[in-house]
Amino acid sequence: MEDTVQISKWGDSLAVRLPKALVDELGLKEGDEIDIVAARKGTIEIETKEERRRRAIENMEARDWPALPDGYKFDRDEANER
Repeated sequence: MEDTVQISKWGDSLAVRLPKALVDELGLKEGDEIDIVAARKGTIEIETKEERRRRAIENMEARDWPALPDGYKFDRDEANER
């Protein structure tokens, strides 16, 4: 997908409107937050919070940490006593 967008002034910042096709492709809706994860050579890469969460979970699963025992419950007070 390739669209040309115009940069506009928005307060002291600059803004762009995202074309509907891109919004639909990314599954974005009003109020969503995105992170700009890279910007170089005229290209901007973004990541939604949901994508970031999914990537974090995938990274944790890739580490193959041992599973917690059945019925395990974290106790903050007990952890702070150590």
